[in-house]
This record gives sequence, structure tokens and C-alpha cells, in this order.
Amino acid sequence: MTSYRVGLLVPSSNTTMETEVPEVLRRVAARSDNRFTFHSSRMRMKTVTAEELAAMNADADRAAVELADAAVDVMAYACLVAIMSQGRGVHRDIEERLTQTAKDAGDPVDVVSSAGALVAGLHHLGARKVSIVTPYMKPLTALVADYIEAEGIEVQDAVSLEVDDNLAVGRLDQAQLPEIAERLDTRGVNAVVLSACVQMPSLQAIPAAEKAVGGLPVITASTATSWQLLNSLGAHTPVPGAGELFKH
Repeated sequence: MTSYRVGLLVPSSNTTMETEVPEVLRRVAARSDNRFTFHSSRMRMKTVTAEELAAMNADADRAAVELADAAVDVMAYACLVAIMSQGRGVHRDIEERLTQTAKDAGDPVDVVSSAGALVAGLHHLGARKVSIVTPYMKPLTALVADYIEAEGIEVQDAVSLEVDDNLAVGRLDQAQLPEIAERLDTRGVNAVVLSACVQMPSLQAIPAAEKAVGGLPVITASTATSWQLLNSLGAHTPVPGAGELFKH
């Protein structure tokens, strides 16, 4: 049996990522010899605005050093929009910066990000065109769509639920997501991003959402992050109910 320590850098108001990622990895543990513990460090953010997101990014180095003190085996910057709102391709710079920060603190560790994981996951699925659901206000959704398109993936349609209070995002009813996904224009798309946000609950809705969109591959920020964490550890295992990234 192999045990891994998984580190999550999360917004202070996050209530979902520390639930959904552990649940996916719990399913992996049930089907493998791998075991996981979870360790978090928080950065202040309550309202999903450009100003608070930028401030959180600036605080990420402090949080990464504190989390690296736990000698985690991998670390994820688990806030997608905080990165995507800062400009095209920024996930590469932030992952590199935080990796170097942890190394300089004396605890080298690979740092991945939810933003980079979503892009990598969509490329892994061969998606060239997607439709997405976000909880964000429309201007932030537009930034997310632009970010994805800059990575070579067209965004055909997007639904913005327009909730800017991050705690309220965590209270959204994921049982409504299949019906919301069904409203998307999915003509010609290769995948649906059911939740382009680590805080919007979505994991339990994935099987019903897959049916609602006619069997198209469904991916979320949290499943993509889980997938990328496991890839970094060399511990990926197919599990049920977590979408296309975990079917093979």
C-alpha cells in the first residue's frame, strides 16, 4: 500500500473542493492499493471579483510555503477563476512560481492548478469545442471562455448563474445542473464542462448530466483537478460516477 499526502490551496470561503476531491480519491483508494490524506492552506477571498481574485493570487506564495511544511507529495492551486481572470496562459506561470516557492522553502513539490487541469483534461479528451456552465457573473464567464479558447478549444455556449458570493456558490443545488446543462447549445461539441468552478458542487450530478446532454463527455473543475493530482502521483485509477476522465 502506498500513502500520499495531497495538498490543496483553496480560497478562504471554499467549502466544496475539500469535499469533492477527497471523494474522488476515496473512490480511487477503494479500487487500488493507494491511500490519501488531505491538507489545506487558505487564501482570503469571499466575493468573486477581479480585485479579490488578484489579492488571493498575491497571497498564494505564503499559503504554498505553509502547505509545503506538511511535506505533501503534490499540491493543487484549487481556484480556477483566480487564475483564468488574470490573463491567457497564466496557469503555467503560477504553477512554476509556486513550485519554485515551495522548493525555496526547502520542501520541493509539484504544483498543479485547477485552471491547468481543466485545459489538460479537455485536451486529453480530444475536445475541440465545448459548452460550459459557470456560477460567475457574465464578465468573469467571458474571461474563462476566452482563456479556454486561447488554449485551442472553442467555447460554443456558456450559462452564467451570476452568483458572486463564494459561500452562496457552495450552496448551489447540484441536482439542478443536469437541467441547466440540457439548456446548453451542444450541437457539434465534444464535451460539456458542467462546473467551471471548484466551488460549485457538481460531482454527484455528473451521471445525470451525461444523460441530459446525450452521452457527451462531462468534466468539471474538481474532477479535472483530481485527475491531474493523480497523474502527478502516477496513481490514476478508473472509478465510477466521476465522468469521462475516470472511465479509462
